[in-house]
Amino acid sequence: MAGILVADIGGTHARFGIADADGHVEAIEVLKCGDYESLADAAQAYLAGRDVAPKGASIAVASPITGDVVTLTNRAWSFSQSNLRDALGTEWVAVVNDFEAISLGIPLLKDGDRVAIGGGTATEGAPIAVIGPGTGLGTSMLIPLSGRWHAIAAEGGHVTMAAFDETEYEVLSRLRRQIGHISAERMLSGPGLVHLYRTLSEIDGDAPESLAPYDVTRLAISGENETCRRALDMFSAMLGTVASNLALSLGARGGVYIAGGIVPDLPNEIFGPTFRARFEDKGRFSDYMAAIPSYVITHPYPAFLGLTQVHP
Repeated sequence: MAGILVADIGGTHARFGIADADGHVEAIEVLKCGDYESLADAAQAYLAGRDVAPKGASIAVASPITGDVVTLTNRAWSFSQSNLRDALGTEWVAVVNDFEAISLGIPLLKDGDRVAIGGGTATEGAPIAVIGPGTGLGTSMLIPLSGRWHAIAAEGGHVTMAAFDETEYEVLSRLRRQIGHISAERMLSGPGLVHLYRTLSEIDGDAPESLAPYDVTRLAISGENETCRRALDMFSAMLGTVASNLALSLGARGGVYIAGGIVPDLPNEIFGPTFRARFEDKGRFSDYMAAIPSYVITHPYPAFLGLTQVHP
């Protein structure tokens, strides 16, 4: 069987599939990055034993693409695109930023692949912003040009995180003294959720437990831990701040789409109101922001939709 190898490589998981000529992706498998020494090893493990000889590989990675050599931001993997092509035995390899791939997939989403958060109506033909917290924080944009959508990769997750109120200021100040520059990604990611929980505990004079991001989310949703719930509320509000800043900077009246490994698993009634209230809280531009819709992408593999559009 021929086809195209598609791969979405994050800091924690490597997702693989085979796309046919019609853009349908089959044989999807999710591998743990930590089980492999390199992207090539993970890809070869996926292909081993499968009756498939892909003619090309379309790969999305959580990293800026600035040349032949690519180094992942949140995983100690580095590879040459040309060497990867040789290792896989394909005719070509095309590598794009993971959120560039997600952006390219947005026009292909069906109604059931997204959930609206708050109100607003998309302006047809206006730019679209994409943001998503997972192991890191990805951003990108989709811009209409000459009758086509064009995705532009960005590294907006590394902008400086700004405080909205006194509590956020104290949290950020404490963390800044510990680790220096506080980017949006430092707060709005799996590790960021833990930073918020630990710092809020310290401010309260409590000894924080050793919790993973999943634990913080679980204890917050269940109501078992009030500090975890406050951390999740602050996470949701901070994401509203960064998402609205991105939308304003891009003029994204076509909407803001939220992807990533964290938000799609959060109950709308917990995440949505806090996110949307902060998203719209822009002073004289609050009405402008209220008119911009925001969506959570619920499609399990949105990057695969975009990768079917990526060719050398």
